[in-house]
Amino acid sequence: MPQPCLKVNEIFYSLQGEGPHTGMPAVFLRLAGCSMNCPFCDTKYAAQTGKEMTNEEIAAELEKYPCRNVIITGGEPTEQNFAPLARLLKNRGWCIHMESNGAQDADVSDIDFLVISPKKYVSANMLKKAHAIKIVIGQDTDLDDLQKYFQYAKEKTVVCLQPESNKQENIDLCVKIIKQNPFLRLSLQTHKMANIR
Repeated sequence: MPQPCLKVNEIFYSLQGEGPHTGMPAVFLRLAGCSMNCPFCDTKYAAQTGKEMTNEEIAAELEKYPCRNVIITGGEPTEQNFAPLARLLKNRGWCIHMESNGAQDADVSDIDFLVISPKKYVSANMLKKAHAIKIVIGQDTDLDDLQKYFQYAKEKTVVCLQPESNKQENIDLCVKIIKQNPFLRLSLQTHKMANIR
């Protein structure tokens, strides 16, 4: 019986550049594929192409690095069957973070820290499961629509505003919104600012 595979775009060791764990060393597992096709997406990994790897092959690759934090990202990880890999890694002592657009409900029971970054649509269940919500803010963002995420901040979920492409006008807008709603937090893409890979 063939082992289940995931389409992997790349695996690399770096520092988390954004969100509540900025500066944390981690091995990034970037899965291939995302059907959202957001116009402002800053990754080139939305294509469905990727190297097929078994869960054991992925685990072996992760073990090459001197770190026990893994960030499962994409693309969009919930468009693949990531849960068996998460269980395998959890059983081997990994601290597992995942970043998702939250468009579809998924089993995240083995995820230690879930970041949901809502795009065109988002699952209410995934928002409830999130440890942090990271919202990309640009000049065309519907600011009234942001209000629906504020309740989660009041329920102790970290809600970050992240300026699209680190543009100064978007940073200024985020700062203005956060000063008016002090339960929000600012998330800058520090890996781009510091040229960290």
